[in-house]
Amino acid sequence: MSQRLSDSRRVVIKIGSSLLVEEKSGAIRRGWLEALADDVADLRSQGAEVLLVSSGAIAVGRRHLGLTARPPKLEEKQAAAATGQVRLAHAYQEALARHAITVAQVLLTLGDTEERRRHLNARNTLGTLLRLGAVPVINENDTVATAEIRFGDNDRLAARVAAMMNADTLVLLSDIDGLYDSDPRSNQDARHLPEIAEISPEIEAMAGAAPVGYSSGGMITKLAAARIATAAGCRMVIADGRHENPLRKLRDGARCSWFLSAVEPLTARKRWIAGSLSASGRIIVDAGAAGALRRGKSLLPAGVIAVEGAFQRGDAVLVCDAQGQELARGLVAYGSEDAARLKGHKSREIESLLGYRGREELIHRDDLVVS
Repeated sequence: MSQRLSDSRRVVIKIGSSLLVEEKSGAIRRGWLEALADDVADLRSQGAEVLLVSSGAIAVGRRHLGLTARPPKLEEKQAAAATGQVRLAHAYQEALARHAITVAQVLLTLGDTEERRRHLNARNTLGTLLRLGAVPVINENDTVATAEIRFGDNDRLAARVAAMMNADTLVLLSDIDGLYDSDPRSNQDARHLPEIAEISPEIEAMAGAAPVGYSSGGMITKLAAARIATAAGCRMVIADGRHENPLRKLRDGARCSWFLSAVEPLTARKRWIAGSLSASGRIIVDAGAAGALRRGKSLLPAGVIAVEGAFQRGDAVLVCDAQGQELARGLVAYGSEDAARLKGHKSREIESLLGYRGREELIHRDDLVVS
């Protein structure tokens, strides 16, 4: 099972507050973070792309704003997040700079992963950062998203990022080494489950309450994250992150719980495009483009002969041949007005036609499902 992490090509790692921040002092655990940075550099050296989803901004910010005497109010939590995010980003930057790795801070809400156009924008930005060799450090935008502070957690945010980015592995670093059939804190005979093939009602019943401290999650939110991730074709592991170099220990066979998926990430994404989205318009293509689509290619503007309907960037559209026969459906990279301007033109002409340099493809093959 430890080979699953070594074989991963794109990994999302979620770091909990209780691992990153000292509970009493609110200080960042620099030694632990530097050891994690060593693990991240090791993963990247094996060819994996890494995204980090980090909790801890509120916990760090509370200390620096003097909000430790009592539970903070909502607006105080938002203020703590605003200052804590700066300090967290700087800590990650310093830790990964030892390996000449660039860090990029990205603040998201769950809505950014759900609404199609925002989803597409976020995915393109994160994809570009990965392509340029950076490690995105992602956190909830707690300063503006009040619902996330009251009810949210970074377990589910990490799962949504993993689904959005077609990751093949999601690692939840926690203060427990996996799922047990009962709470091991109160039952010394609790049985550890190393592998979960299906999240059944019996599995869900094993979740307990969140531990005391900075954590806003607990096993309930981790199972919710597993459901999101595995539905998107991403396997998930809950691993003990309390000791230094937790990813190295995971690769070396440390006890953990793997949640398995029966499908590949890209397959799951294409199922979603094919079956869950209603089309907002049609794009008519010539015979050459139709043949290219059947061979697994992207749709380029040069092969388009007509654009029908009103749609926005990120909407689902049908792709049809000149006789009106449906060939494919996918998420379009341009709105209908811009797509109409581009039809029949080469990709190199996009900037001169639109006044900005957009994507070369009208629909990328990863966003396209052939009918």
